[in-house]
Amino acid sequence: MSGASYAVPAGNPFAGGGGGRAEIWAMGLRNPWRFSFDANGLLYIADVGQGQREEVNAVPTASAGLNYGWDRLEGTACVGATPCDPAGLTAPVFEYSHDGGGCAIVGGYVYRGAALPELQGRYFYTDLCTGKLASFLYRDGAVSERVDWPVTASGSVYSFGTDAAQELYVLADPGTSSTSGKVYRVQRAP
Repeated sequence: MSGASYAVPAGNPFAGGGGGRAEIWAMGLRNPWRFSFDANGLLYIADVGQGQREEVNAVPTASAGLNYGWDRLEGTACVGATPCDPAGLTAPVFEYSHDGGGCAIVGGYVYRGAALPELQGRYFYTDLCTGKLASFLYRDGAVSERVDWPVTASGSVYSFGTDAAQELYVLADPGTSSTSGKVYRVQRAP
């Protein structure tokens, strides 16, 4: 809306002035490609790397002012300043290299639907280049049970979504035209 005013939350790290724009909530993210809030109070941020690694950060929603390390680190790999000192930076909870053909993470959601109770609490994501659906559990500060699901969306996956029942959807473009996108619902095979 043109001319509409907005307010900067008092909890932003520079809301009181000095050091940066008042609107800044976090620093050191290269290209966050989708973020989502989970019912457990965590913010998941998928951050696209430059040429080596892709990462996921998971932090409490009240964690304003964290620095995730870009342009000194790509995931946990040093890419910037020499010597590379990660002191004071927030490390990702999960990362992967481009060795398996990945090139750009596409962040998703933690599954909180009821149709597939065995998936409860799993964070789903994909990669733009592989299109493979993957997930992991993040509990008590640690990632476990990483799974590459035996499905690949036709074309490139660009985003995820959830419905009112918290069921998970995947948005993909098979690449044949600008109007040929598909929405897939994550569900049990018939």
